[in-house]
Amino acid sequence: MTSISETIETEESLLTLLHIKIYHPQQSCKGLYDLLPLGLRRRHSADDPLRLGRDAQACTYSLADPRVSRKQLGLHPFRTPRSPDLLFSIQNLSQRGPLSVNGSLLSYLETMHLPDKALIRFGEYEMLIIRESGEAKASFEVDFEVLPVAPSRETCTDMPGKAPVMDTGSMNQNTAGLREEGPQETDETFICYS
Repeated sequence: MTSISETIETEESLLTLLHIKIYHPQQSCKGLYDLLPLGLRRRHSADDPLRLGRDAQACTYSLADPRVSRKQLGLHPFRTPRSPDLLFSIQNLSQRGPLSVNGSLLSYLETMHLPDKALIRFGEYEMLIIRESGEAKASFEVDFEVLPVAPSRETCTDMPGKAPVMDTGSMNQNTAGLREEGPQETDETFICYS
């Protein structure tokens, strides 16, 4: 007979950690992140999806912004037979607008595998999600951090073999429609030849 202490993960088990770094251009003048546990690690069961949106009742974490969908996105933990790691998929739960993952657009209810480092965009929000592997299979941790600068404007030098993530200031077919409001930015150094 197996004792209870042998079947429960020990506190010493290294948990997978999702670092969620978030940015919004008007974050300094609004209380957008008042409902997020900034600077605190929170433990979650791996059999429940993690939801982010405006509705505090329906979502695990909430943003105090009326332009965010009631349910904006979901992060679903999973494992594969070939890997011991806890991995994640991301799903767009918003009917109002698309979600971009490293430049790939997801429409309502579309899902994709979340890479170890991903730039997520919806509305005017940008989130950099970084996954750190752990040994535990039944739970994982999440921590939130507010970034002072948009992650798309920084060069990600810690991504071996990957090109930097840069924002050119222009809207293309992959990101059109992500920003619902606000001025269109133009590159003043753009030269037009006729």
